[in-house]
Amino acid sequence: MRRPRWWAELVLIGAVYAAYSCGRLLARGDVDTAVAHGLAILRFEQVLGIDAEHPLNRLFTATPALGIPADFAYASLHYLVTPAVLVWLFRRRPARYRAARTWLMVSTLLGLIGFTLLPTCPPRLLDPAHGFVDTMARFSAYGWWGGEASAPRGMGALTNQYAAMPSLHVGWALWCGVMLWRYGRTPLLRALGVGYPLLTVLVVMGTANHYFLDAVAGAAVMGAGLLLTPYAMRLADRVTGRVTGRAIGAESARNSPLVSGGWETSAGERIPRQRSAPTAADDSRPSAR
Repeated sequence: MRRPRWWAELVLIGAVYAAYSCGRLLARGDVDTAVAHGLAILRFEQVLGIDAEHPLNRLFTATPALGIPADFAYASLHYLVTPAVLVWLFRRRPARYRAARTWLMVSTLLGLIGFTLLPTCPPRLLDPAHGFVDTMARFSAYGWWGGEASAPRGMGALTNQYAAMPSLHVGWALWCGVMLWRYGRTPLLRALGVGYPLLTVLVVMGTANHYFLDAVAGAAVMGAGLLLTPYAMRLADRVTGRVTGRAIGAESARNSPLVSGGWETSAGERIPRQRSAPTAADDSRPSAR
């Protein structure tokens, strides 16, 4: 299988990420609706007894030695580890790269649909009466972020703070973990494949950026993306085949010696119709003596 061109991959991934980022901004939704969705998720978790966000958030808030590294992890690893794994696959596992990249992209677009249909207020933006502390705002003096999620100071308006369901922090981390586990050849890479997604789940809840069910939804989106990946690849192959076929046909037509019906050009001739193609009548004429 031919290795994908690096520059084409860079353009494709950049285009998908730009569409994803713009889509997040456009899918802001109504604040009241987002808050209602967040409270509904929290109440449902409390009924089931799975609201692990509260104890984790209290622990991270009371222990800066945990809260500050968690904030750094939330604000950076999502944007560093995933590209690093993509580059690693491209260089070391080129036969696996295309399917892995397609899985990540399809899942990301599914996540965007989730943000649009279900804008959700994260725990950190709920009324303080619900018991959550925004650790990134609490410890913002230690990092580059402000009080608006992981956005750098002064750039909070460029992010959608209500894009919490599903958690693509967890979804992308799960994708990275699967890639490292399946294609890593050392115990360290496999250990990272297990540990990184689990660490991400703890971080997103402890920093009050996501509910536990956001993390579950992030994993579900990745599962749906995995199921849709073969169909997406076949569709891409058909589109590419048609475009390539038309390009080859056009190139063949340009390189053909026939300029128009019955007329040819030969080496050294630049003017069409300078010489006509031989016909049966011409072949029957006696040659000049």
